[in-house]
Amino acid sequence: MPTDMPKVVTRFAPSPTGFLHIGGARTALYNWLFAHHHGGDFLLRIEDTDRKRSTAEAIDAIITGMKWLGLNWSGDAVSQFAQAERHREVANALLASGNAYYCYASQEETAEARDNARAEGKPFRGDLWRDRDPSEAPDGVQPVVRVKMPRDGETTIVDAVQGSVTVSNSELDDMVILRSDGTPTYMLSVVVDDHDMGVTHVIRGDDHLNNAFRQYQIYHMMGWDIPTFAHIPLIHGPDGKKLSKRHGALGVDAYEDMGFLPEAMRNYLLRLGWSHGDDEIITTKQAIEWFTLDNVGRAPARFDFDKLDFVNAHYMKECEDSTLFALIKENIEHAIGKPIDDTEQGKVVQAMPSIKERAKRIGDLIEPTSLFCNIRPLEISEKAKKQITEETKPILASLKDQLSDLPSWIGSDIKATIMSFAEAEDLKLGKVMQPVRAAVTGGKQSGDLVETLEILGKDETISRLSDVC
Repeated sequence: MPTDMPKVVTRFAPSPTGFLHIGGARTALYNWLFAHHHGGDFLLRIEDTDRKRSTAEAIDAIITGMKWLGLNWSGDAVSQFAQAERHREVANALLASGNAYYCYASQEETAEARDNARAEGKPFRGDLWRDRDPSEAPDGVQPVVRVKMPRDGETTIVDAVQGSVTVSNSELDDMVILRSDGTPTYMLSVVVDDHDMGVTHVIRGDDHLNNAFRQYQIYHMMGWDIPTFAHIPLIHGPDGKKLSKRHGALGVDAYEDMGFLPEAMRNYLLRLGWSHGDDEIITTKQAIEWFTLDNVGRAPARFDFDKLDFVNAHYMKECEDSTLFALIKENIEHAIGKPIDDTEQGKVVQAMPSIKERAKRIGDLIEPTSLFCNIRPLEISEKAKKQITEETKPILASLKDQLSDLPSWIGSDIKATIMSFAEAEDLKLGKVMQPVRAAVTGGKQSGDLVETLEILGKDETISRLSDVC
């Protein structure tokens, strides 16, 4: 970035009326990456001007979701509501300059004018008092304050994603910036806050594109620098329709609960509307290095759980075994009904490399790792019981005796013993291995049997075989 360019500042500005949903998370990620790519600042602002719907729980959920995703921000999170006095100050400045006016129309009059405009196929401008003298106002009416939008010409925004977009100024309504009780509206507050926070790039969903033309006017009227706008397409479901809960429009916390890693979510959300050649797996370091708005597509991205599972599986394979254990420790303890001791932990971590090779989500690790805990006698599944019969019990007993005589408990010796036993008894290898697997796993998912026996250890393996024969 040239030294004479202003420092890049981006922001994520969620409304705390619910959880941090997946679309908001992607918007936050793009702002975070753009700021880091340019060595700038990424800010967090909580747009809590809607006091009836904003909740402390929602704010906590947003903060927690951001931290889980690893999207750290500069400074403290800013409350938009706390800046209300500053917003009123700007509204009064617009009144003083003639760029805003008091509107005394009642809600009924405004609704009627809106309906009439709709019936005539015209834009609703809200300008019932634009050219009227306040002396005509009825007694006792508390007015709202509206911006006096330009009526002639056009406004063009050169959007960093959408390109050059133009609207006729005659289509812009005289939007309310102060309510009748003196509280600022979002449309005013967002502009004032972005200016005061030094935001240079406003990166947000393209559902805000229409708002940009109206907010642009406030920047112009106040003589402020206008930030670069970048409106990214929304996320759709696999069927191309607007993302809903059935598609995946859930809170970030739900994805954590479903067993996705934050690194995988960042990678997947990055590729959900942005590309770098054919690269699918992109590290955070690479993402910061490569991210520009030029590669953000203009078409809506489609959410796909199968692709998310693919990405998550990759990051699980890359994850440290001890880290994965820490993520599932409580779940394993819940499954086995007791705390895990150090010996069991060692076995679980030792088994993790092969187990995570077949896993897509964190939850896939719980059952196959829990079998390495000492929970005798095992609960044998109905399917596994079919392998432990009066015919196979003597086989298990004889094999157990041979395994007991092994001087060293290593995989190659275990395998050789089982194979020689099967050959001596004139049994197909599967006729031996299947009952053994049923006896030592109880029917739980497991990988290579010999590796499983080696990790379980000699004493535990012999004990489990003894329990069934």
